[in-house]
Amino acid sequence: MKLSRRGVIQAAAALGAVQVLGCATSPKAGPDASKGGDNTAPGKPLNILILGGTRFLGPALVQAAQARGHTLTLFNRGKSNPGLFPDVEKLQGDRDPNKGEGLKALQGRKWDAVIDTSGYVPRIVKASAELLAPNVGQYVFISSVSVYKEMTKKDLNESDAVGTIPDETVEEVGETSYGPLKALCEKAAEAALPGRTLNIRPGLIVGPDDGSDRFTYWPLRVAKGGEVLAPGDGEDPVQIIDARDLAAFIIRNVERRTAGIFNVTGPLKPMNMKGMLEDIQKATGSDARFTWVDSAFLEQQKVMAFADMPAWVPRNGPESGIGAVSIARATQAGLATRPLADTVRDTLTWFHGLPPDRQEKLRSGLSPDREKEVLAAWHQAKGTAKAG
Repeated sequence: MKLSRRGVIQAAAALGAVQVLGCATSPKAGPDASKGGDNTAPGKPLNILILGGTRFLGPALVQAAQARGHTLTLFNRGKSNPGLFPDVEKLQGDRDPNKGEGLKALQGRKWDAVIDTSGYVPRIVKASAELLAPNVGQYVFISSVSVYKEMTKKDLNESDAVGTIPDETVEEVGETSYGPLKALCEKAAEAALPGRTLNIRPGLIVGPDDGSDRFTYWPLRVAKGGEVLAPGDGEDPVQIIDARDLAAFIIRNVERRTAGIFNVTGPLKPMNMKGMLEDIQKATGSDARFTWVDSAFLEQQKVMAFADMPAWVPRNGPESGIGAVSIARATQAGLATRPLADTVRDTLTWFHGLPPDRQEKLRSGLSPDREKEVLAAWHQAKGTAKAG
């Protein structure tokens, strides 16, 4: 079954720039971001620049950095959540040096590190990296596990080949260009700051403030109870990372001046779809009953992995590798992930605090009517009575 590449793109875009679906973010959303990572005391306070910083991962980074005594500056267009973090310095401009004031607000300023949460096009990343290179100690680029070329390979690691694109000047982020463009962005950052670049390749980022709903669907659906359409046979591997744990890992490695490439996802111990849904059931205390529907039938029903069935990557599909990448390097560098139950509860608390009209418009997963339709077709095909 083919994974919805658009689903991958939109999930990654929840980080902050392309096709963002985020809503207003509160600096108090969820528990302290400092829970992730190790418990080492911070060193001297650092001055950190974040390119972006007002959507999903950005606020988590601000919280994680502030919790460890660091000073933040945010650079963005000032259009998304401009009132967020009133105590943090904000600079306005455009990532594209050819638009408006471009990067002028960054000229002549010095920071210990810069974290680029909003780079999708190599020309744009090259511009900021080259401008900042003389005045920052480290450049952290938020990439994606979608960079890899052989997406069916299990245990993809940081030395595996990345995807390429025939025309490297293309700037349209699409299903075939997203991964290769991210890989070229990594290359551009490293070229500008050789030996001083930290490239972070996250998997599916989840938790409070995720405007894409690409994990939120499951806690909401399972909490509702009743018969739940569950994809595959339950054995497909699942990898997710709470944005707060990702942010904690990044900030700790900014403190250490870590360089190199890291796959950063979780949990630390392998998890499959069955385990994830059962853990969500336990966390919500629901009476949900899972009906596992095989991937071939879902494909016939035009139910897409990762989009209609969030977080699900069939283990025998053409993109199966992104559900089981190696995180050995990140673990050695201090990656820690909170219990899934904490992420589930915090996500539900956040979501139920959103405006009613937003709660009525879930941005991922099957609608209730569509789920009932597919389940009915499955039971008819199998000659089984509908549960419940």
